Amino acid sequence: MTQVIVLNGGSSAGKSSIARALQDILPGLWLTFGTDVLAEALPGRGHDPKSGLVLEPDGTVTVKPEYRAVEEAWYRGLAVMAGRGALLILDEVFLLGGAGQRRLRGLLSDLDVLWAGVHCDPLVAAGREAGRPDRVPGMAVNQAVAVHAGVVYDVEVDTTGSSAVACARRIADAVTRG
Repeated sequence: MTQVIVLNGGSSAGKSSIARALQDILPGLWLTFGTDVLAEALPGRGHDPKSGLVLEPDGTVTVKPEYRAVEEAWYRGLAVMAGRGALLILDEVFLLGGAGQRRLRGLLSDLDVLWAGVHCDPLVAAGREAGRPDRVPGMAVNQAVAVHAGVVYDVEVDTTGSSAVACARRIADAVTRG
């Protein structure tokens, strides 16, 4: 049985909305965690140089070793939770594409994980981003395609023309097919 669902997609692709819809659709109690939750826990919510996460003015994200160390501890903790019975939905942005997936796959190796790609047309994602004050302009366009490079998925959805609920149903079907 699936213990962890990993939603990977660029900024403003609709992952958080899909995660909330999955919580409503799937049986059982699913907890949602992700890269935004981790960033919120950092000093300055990721805007402090101590955090090791640098959001550049052009929308690129620079990740330093300090952040990677905290991120690894974060994932190890989530793996323990899932191993002890918690059902998790991880809302992720693989800035390193396939390398990011391989890193996370290694940390979750003892778990049954469903990998879901969340795609969105870069211009549509940029439009969504423009309406969100917590986003750095350019991030959605920079990430829309790059985060999927070299990533292998069990299921893929596209929020460009589909609702979060429709995408969540497709992912839930993949979970129930196991």
